[in-house]
Amino acid sequence: MAVGIVWITTHPSMADGTSKGAVGLSSISDLVDIRSHEPQRVREALATRPRRAMPTSDEKLMIIACDHPARGALGAGADELAMADRGELLARCVEALGRPGVTGFLGTADMIEDLTLLGALDGKLVYGSMNRGGLLGAKFEMDDRFTGYDAQGIADSGLDGGKILLRINYDDPGSVATLEACAHAVDELADHQVMAMIEPFISQWQEGRIRNDLSPQAVIKAIAIASGLGRTSAHTWLKLPAVDDMERVMASTTMPALILGGEVNKDADAALGSWQRALAIPNVRGLVIGRSLLFPPSGDVAAVVDEAVGLL
Repeated sequence: MAVGIVWITTHPSMADGTSKGAVGLSSISDLVDIRSHEPQRVREALATRPRRAMPTSDEKLMIIACDHPARGALGAGADELAMADRGELLARCVEALGRPGVTGFLGTADMIEDLTLLGALDGKLVYGSMNRGGLLGAKFEMDDRFTGYDAQGIADSGLDGGKILLRINYDDPGSVATLEACAHAVDELADHQVMAMIEPFISQWQEGRIRNDLSPQAVIKAIAIASGLGRTSAHTWLKLPAVDDMERVMASTTMPALILGGEVNKDADAALGSWQRALAIPNVRGLVIGRSLLFPPSGDVAAVVDEAVGLL
């Protein structure tokens, strides 16, 4: 895979599969030129991007996620700077998004705008990541302020919803401010009639790091708290880890849910197996996977994306 260069070879608008993207781009330098001299083209590209309707009830979503860098979380597997090279990261996203059966993307504005300019989000569902203020490793990591998209920005950009990270620490009084901010975001997204995708965890400090409690009991509790946020839950979906006793976990809600990938698992078969078991549960509506597909241990992005799509 070329580092620093993104070649779009799967754009659906070209019969021979050789498109350079929606605005004729073929390299990272093209993106820099637009940002330097023609920034209005970002808004134009978002406004004219071909959109996708939500799948019917018997279809499931396969969403590629890439919003970790905005929290200063650049690692994948053993490489703490795996996502540091923006050209390589975009190239991996483009390759994943071009695979058959991939329905959407989740990311921050910088990623969404680059990928839109490159044509990689044409015909995809797109979700904007909202609260990225809890920087990885910071003393204020639990302060998940909304430093990314707001609901108005999501609507103005023609996106299909917003993703909200809700980490709840019972020992941190600041968690109530995060709860309140998330509730307001749920309300505002509902006002625009787009999805509020909440990713809830019960979290705590352990050995100087924030750890999410992935026990079934903790996930059930987090689901209950997230489900009650806001003045309406009509547009609320959940983004959840695949944990033990997933049937009991999913019995705790009537919300549609998407399964997240989490850390890169050295045992790819084990990860696929956990996703497959979760997908068999009726209110699980698909997968939202990031590093596990973009930086797989095998290095073959296309192959692991195809395997994940095959689970659907």
